[in-house]
Amino acid sequence: MPTFRHGKNTVVLFDKFDLSTYFNSVSTSAMAEAVETTTFGSANKTYAVGMKDGTVSLEGLWAGDVSGVDEVLATSVASATKKIITVGSEGAAIGRRAQLINTDETSYEISSAVADMVSISAEAQASGTVGGLDGGVLLAAQQSVTATVNNTSVDNSASSANGGVGHLHVTANTRNGAATIKIQHSANNSTWADLTVFTATTSSTTTSERIEVAAGTTVNRYLRTIVSAFAGSSGSATITVGFARR
Repeated sequence: MPTFRHGKNTVVLFDKFDLSTYFNSVSTSAMAEAVETTTFGSANKTYAVGMKDGTVSLEGLWAGDVSGVDEVLATSVASATKKIITVGSEGAAIGRRAQLINTDETSYEISSAVADMVSISAEAQASGTVGGLDGGVLLAAQQSVTATVNNTSVDNSASSANGGVGHLHVTANTRNGAATIKIQHSANNSTWADLTVFTATTSSTTTSERIEVAAGTTVNRYLRTIVSAFAGSSGSATITVGFARR
């Protein structure tokens, strides 16, 4: 039997912000252009797959708190910097499926009604390699880290051979020192090698990063997140890491 998930556990990470508690609806759409190739003498239409595309639609409730949904989305419309979005429709747990999207925010709407809550909606256009929208898995999920750690591995059943993309979201950070966060891969769940190394975090600073692993690169069967070189003596960092194979 399939394992179904309730939507209440969905997480939405937008750059260095966890905006999950502001939204009550999110949808991601992956598309491929179909270019007609029908010629004379054909009895049926034929098509070739063209360019890939993707979109993200968000709906929820408005709030004007510092670093909250209004401040983040209002300043992101038509930004020159791509926005990194990770949507975990299965909830926040290692191994759960997630969508990793590289986006341009194209619209942000605030709606007020006399007998209702102030609501918001936003649209983002996927942009970049392979349409900018990839399906992957979470390797760390809203995890509070206070020391060096090797996370539980995720088994893909087999290796893949076309690279991929990794996302890092550090959505809270009170640590008084830097940390290096990596995605590692392994053929046997025993011997590990670095696949991606994110830019080291700095003391008490939130951040996000997207790293592309080049097409043609082998990604071994097992993946995990590790946090190494964890400096400082107090505080914690909250991290989410995802990886999508291609």
